[in-house]
Amino acid sequence: MRWTFDDCVLDMARRELRRAGVPTAVEPQVFDLLVYLIRNRARVVSKDDLLEAVWHGRIVSDSALANRINAARAAIGDSGEHQALIRTLPRKGFRFVGDVAEESAQSGPPGSALTPSKLCLSDQPSLVVLPFTDISPDQHQGHFSDGVTEDLITELARIRWLFVIARNSAFAYKHRPVDVKQISHELGVRYVLEGSVRRSGQRMRINAQLVDATTGVQQWGERYDRDAGEIFAVQDEIASSVAAAVEPHLLAAEGRRTALLSPADLSAWELVARAQSQLWRLTRNDYDGAIENLKRAVEMSADFAPAQALLGFALVFAAHMGWVDKSESLSVGRQHAERAIALDDRNPWGYSALGYAAMMQRRTEEAIAAFRGAVNLTPSSAAAHAHLSRGLAFAGYSDEAVRHGEAAMRLSPLDPEIALFRGGIAIAHYTARRFDEALRFTEENLRLRPGFQGASRLHCATLAQSGRVEQARAFLSDLRRSHRPPLTIAWVRENVPFQTPELMELFIDGLRKAGLDQ
Repeated sequence: MRWTFDDCVLDMARRELRRAGVPTAVEPQVFDLLVYLIRNRARVVSKDDLLEAVWHGRIVSDSALANRINAARAAIGDSGEHQALIRTLPRKGFRFVGDVAEESAQSGPPGSALTPSKLCLSDQPSLVVLPFTDISPDQHQGHFSDGVTEDLITELARIRWLFVIARNSAFAYKHRPVDVKQISHELGVRYVLEGSVRRSGQRMRINAQLVDATTGVQQWGERYDRDAGEIFAVQDEIASSVAAAVEPHLLAAEGRRTALLSPADLSAWELVARAQSQLWRLTRNDYDGAIENLKRAVEMSADFAPAQALLGFALVFAAHMGWVDKSESLSVGRQHAERAIALDDRNPWGYSALGYAAMMQRRTEEAIAAFRGAVNLTPSSAAAHAHLSRGLAFAGYSDEAVRHGEAAMRLSPLDPEIALFRGGIAIAHYTARRFDEALRFTEENLRLRPGFQGASRLHCATLAQSGRVEQARAFLSDLRRSHRPPLTIAWVRENVPFQTPELMELFIDGLRKAGLDQ
């Protein structure tokens, strides 16, 4: 069954809401509420009716119900006081009063406004931050634990692919026993972030854990010990640290979840999540698979900004590594990055992709500005800091590049992308002629990601520049056998994005010392 009303289409089979032909984000529980109201639009439905149908008889506060009604109104454009679609009748209940047309989900010509996208909000990760519990002996830190919770909600809401439950709904659980599976059902979320605050004298301990609410499995946990200094500074630091750690662990959890699904059944978001887990491995085969998945995601939902952004980044990075043809992939990758920003100018992935494309085109100022834009949008994103670090390093701004690379590692020390974090620092040390320092980072990168072709090239040049010429020659011999396309001086000049002639010659000098003579 599919219902059309105003400029909306509500598709039961796809569990999708579209407004003006565009997929609209709506939480699963809000979707169920809309369906119930429309199905029963001939009458007034009471609060008890909604609790039984949507919450399956569970006790829900009036504020939680009001929050869901307001979310439903916002989703279908029924905001303000007019209540043209969902009307509240005081002390009686609610009624859907819009004009509705029913039709079969198969009707409508292909490509029409009624043709459903495969992107549904229920496929994307959703999270609630439960109020952190104050377990201090004197329990005087309630204001601090509430502040940490609120800051975390704000910080995590910056992640554009993640749906974060609003503060009022989250704080409805402040004095309730925690049952993550029940919370998952009531709020329609997949993940729960919970924690505690304990203070003893001038020391403060904050524990946080991320739980998959559908299975009860803990995905991440960490303990933070801090001096109880200036309260807002501590709150800011904790919120930033937790959000930075949660983002990659959520992506990793989503990648593991999609690994259990048939490729034919993956939604646009699930294809993005699977592709992200492939990109982290930094090998040619994994990038080939990721690009294929991201192209499928864009075909399913051309207006899905995360898919456009990640496809743009994958194509440009693959061109940098030499895994795809640069002449075509760089141009197409930039187009996807620009499309992602046009769809959502608050999505840092789009700016990181655009920054990489501009860096490969040696548009230095544009590249660094785009990378800075990603950091400004999500200051707690380790990946955003790492991309800025690489952009600065290739341009010769070594000290600032190191600072942002170290910030990335400090924010997310166990990040799956840690090789990229360390790579920016290695490039910065090389361009600053700190070759021994650069070598320390390239060695660790190759231990973490043996197939990382960019790290291999830099390691070869660094060995030679640090005086280990025989090692460099032996390493180059192995590298030339595996490097695709063939490694030559001409290829390096064309594809490795050092931003000035001086920096390029410094890199080529290292490769020549290692024995690359053509």
